[in-house]
Amino acid sequence: MIRVTKNLALISDLLALAAIEAKREPRDVQLLAVSKKQPLQKILAARDAGQRDFGENFVQEGLDKIVKTRDLDLIWHFIGHLQNNKTRAVAENFDWVHTIDSSKTAQRLNDQRPDELGALNVCLQVNVDNETSKSGVLPDELPNLAAAVAGMSNLSLRGLMCLPTARQEFEAQRKPFARLRKMAESLRSNDIEMDTLSMGMSDDYKAAIFEGATIVRIGTALFGKRD
Repeated sequence: MIRVTKNLALISDLLALAAIEAKREPRDVQLLAVSKKQPLQKILAARDAGQRDFGENFVQEGLDKIVKTRDLDLIWHFIGHLQNNKTRAVAENFDWVHTIDSSKTAQRLNDQRPDELGALNVCLQVNVDNETSKSGVLPDELPNLAAAVAGMSNLSLRGLMCLPTARQEFEAQRKPFARLRKMAESLRSNDIEMDTLSMGMSDDYKAAIFEGATIVRIGTALFGKRD
């Protein structure tokens, strides 16, 4: 548990340094701790060290953790592929969904979100590299999906998310993140408001921050090897 605390401090410093180097404010870059397949004890250690936002890829695992931490005021993000038969559980329990890529999924989440919880924060996952093996709306289809989601009363469209092809060189890593940033700028120019770019992980966080990431998703580097 001490290791998690040390890792959190180190990662927070690295994100802040990258933001400063990119001439941005460190407070504008948020760490999302990817806690999938991590034991609850490590999540609690991160929470005790100041981390509040946690990301889960699997619905049932996430629900189990949410139930056990109801009194801790944590913020839970769903960041995995969302099947339509799991939307109700996500709509009723999570605070964020990063992986919406169809109007059908969005409409189900909107209809199933309890009114007393307020609007569900959502990001649209974009397939920035047009990979057939990955989920995500294609760039050409993004404007229509964004317009549809923006009009849903129980969803709050916060921004865009991507999982680009792995690249090794810094400048090459920046290119897909730059494309996502420009898509967000284009949507804003058409009166679709958003403030979030969920992009970047352990190996490419710096490139993502240079291109405007507001949420960086990091798991193993924080918690250690998964179960």
